[in-house]
Amino acid sequence: MTRVRKKDDSAEVRKVTWVGLGWNAALSVAKFVVGFFGNSQALVADAVHSASDFVTDVAVIVGSHFWNSPPDAEHPYGHRRFETVITIGIGLAVAAVGVGIGYNAVLALLAGVVSRPEVPVAIMALASIIVKEVLFRYTRNAGRRIRSQALEANAWHHRSDSFSSIPVLVAVVFAILLPQMWFADSVGALIVAFFIMHSAIEIAAPGLRQLVDRGANPEVLINLKNLALSHPKVISLHGLRSRYVGSDLHVDVHIVVDDQMTLKDAHDVAEEVEQLLIDSNENVVDALVHIDPYNANRFAQGDIKTIEK
Repeated sequence: MTRVRKKDDSAEVRKVTWVGLGWNAALSVAKFVVGFFGNSQALVADAVHSASDFVTDVAVIVGSHFWNSPPDAEHPYGHRRFETVITIGIGLAVAAVGVGIGYNAVLALLAGVVSRPEVPVAIMALASIIVKEVLFRYTRNAGRRIRSQALEANAWHHRSDSFSSIPVLVAVVFAILLPQMWFADSVGALIVAFFIMHSAIEIAAPGLRQLVDRGANPEVLINLKNLALSHPKVISLHGLRSRYVGSDLHVDVHIVVDDQMTLKDAHDVAEEVEQLLIDSNENVVDALVHIDPYNANRFAQGDIKTIEK
């Protein structure tokens, strides 16, 4: 017996991401222009980071049209893996940006490039910190509300941009106030690169774990177990398994019921347990419940390992 909950969050994902896309486009252009004319390698590097946010926003918007497609012959479990792939892609894109920025910063330091940032650079860096932190909170809250892995990944991309602007601001202030620290701006760009690389790991890691079919964490499994055992006609259960497909959780479990129960009654119990699992707060979209008849001899001999009430 299996039951599937339909889920389509693509409209909400696109709405939230379009907001981020607009701000990212504006910020990347503004930071590049101010950084270029204000003589700041660090702010130009930060502008590139914002531009990568713009690219990943486009990837999420395009991907959302695919991952909510209904199951078909080639994808019987649906298309939510597209969300996982896009999440990993976002992480890789962020990593590439970090490597590029770090490489250019090291070259500038080795070459002794002198930067003399101007005051508008510091103002732009501060404005970027504020805007990106607001975008992070807005996107993260939406991602948690609809349980979207891609949105949460994109939120952390916003946060990494916010964090990366902090060393830019500090480096620019030092470079302005202490002209003898000619290397401050390049050091700021290098620190930005490290922030970006850390963000890339945080973004890609969950998706990579899902590609190897990692299941739900122990707390989620305990909650699902207790929900199944809460049914008055369930004697015990075993074989509780789960796996994520994108941000969706698929669950299957064997429940033990009275062996004197009619087939129809057992079927009804299975449906009711499935509904309990799907109605949980754990993002379960597919529940498969197998019925086992209670047999005192088999349980006594340990043929079936169960979790008793």
